[in-house]
Amino acid sequence: MTIDWKQETASRQNAYIEDLKSLLAVKSVRDDSQATTGAPLGPGPKEALLKMLSIAERDGFTIKNIDNVVGYIEIGPKDADEYVAILSHVDVMPAGEGWETEPFEPVVTAEKIIARGASDDKGPGMAAYYAFKILSDLNVPLKRRVRLIFGTDEENDWLGMTRYFEVEPEPVFGFSPDAEYPIINGEKGNVQVLINGKATNGGSDTLLSFDSGLRTNMVPGLAVASVKSPQVAEIALEFEAFLSANKEISGSLETDNDIIKLTLNGKQVHGAMPETGENAGTYLANFLQKFSFGGTAKHYLTYLGTPAHQDTIGKKFGINHTDDVMGALSMNVGIQKFETDGDLFINFNFRYPKGILPEEIVAGLAAQLNGWDVTPTIGGHAQGPHYVAPSDPIVKTLLKVYHEQTGLPAHDQVIGGGTYGRLMARGVAFGALFPDSPDTMHQVNEFALLDDLYRSISIYAQAIAEITNLD
Repeated sequence: MTIDWKQETASRQNAYIEDLKSLLAVKSVRDDSQATTGAPLGPGPKEALLKMLSIAERDGFTIKNIDNVVGYIEIGPKDADEYVAILSHVDVMPAGEGWETEPFEPVVTAEKIIARGASDDKGPGMAAYYAFKILSDLNVPLKRRVRLIFGTDEENDWLGMTRYFEVEPEPVFGFSPDAEYPIINGEKGNVQVLINGKATNGGSDTLLSFDSGLRTNMVPGLAVASVKSPQVAEIALEFEAFLSANKEISGSLETDNDIIKLTLNGKQVHGAMPETGENAGTYLANFLQKFSFGGTAKHYLTYLGTPAHQDTIGKKFGINHTDDVMGALSMNVGIQKFETDGDLFINFNFRYPKGILPEEIVAGLAAQLNGWDVTPTIGGHAQGPHYVAPSDPIVKTLLKVYHEQTGLPAHDQVIGGGTYGRLMARGVAFGALFPDSPDTMHQVNEFALLDDLYRSISIYAQAIAEITNLD
């Protein structure tokens, strides 16, 4: 059957935007402080999952909710043994500071939709859902079942999708609409390295607190430190000079007798591309390290402010490895916390190619401690590199569809970001960000271009029809 995919999409644009707005309005940020048995990740992710499934139920689709952490929508012949998976997520990153609009009150202009999750990943996930609607409405014949699966913890530990693969059979192949076009058939490994210790002082200056970063996979855009010092005027003058010498950042300073509060603003971006941001925390540590701190405060500030500062490839740690296919290692110092007489914490997030091991990364971080009695350890949700050969039929088919619909060059590529695509042996990431479109994932004022989302509905509809019917 001949289908005009673009025309089918055009007739559903208004409905798509209304459904997307309702999903974007849900503040689906993981909140462990409000976790319950019925909402293991807090109320927001559960609410977003229920919203997505209710939209599908309204439209007559078969749905399943698994423990309020993951759910799916299914189309295709029920007697088919095999199925293809489209993996998306409804959780989002914290909004962060500096939005020009309310992050969970979506704003639609002539060109874009602005909200947290518009680009990552509610906009693309809803585009995949509307592709499902087109296939269902037109009764497009499918050899296999297709499941559109929504996780609720992609931005953290992948608890939802991990649960899915514990209780459901594996798909034959599939894709995740959570990256960029033309295709992502390779993803670097992803590992967190943690430094924990006791927060102590001992010099004439006292670091009362230091706080920067919301998530490991975000470059911190804000850092705040509180310092007690006998040299308040000198620190204030030097901070002003520091800001003048570093035009890429901004900041402010407040004093109350011998207490100084320093606030520094950098540029918050996705942790997979730390070179495009400005890490507010390491900048602030770089400024503070030269003052008269003692105890672990001195080690903490020196470590963040020197080897960890302005190095997004791990060169100062001796771990700047590059693979011919997968590219270079990247490093993000995502979370930095210090509370005097309490604890200190640093969370590094590495995206690494083939040819280097997490243990080598840890050893590189340990080599720069310079007498600081702490031990870097691997933590969080570690994942090794993932790669699907360009010759695989799913890669070739998706690139063909992309080129047919856009006329743009179609080629395979590797990224530092991690998507659900890597959960399948023959899984890739496919859109929805176009090569010439701005990437605002994990940033303030996140948005998606409407034309890009509409184009993606059309591309996904054809792509799902074709890969589902592969021999």
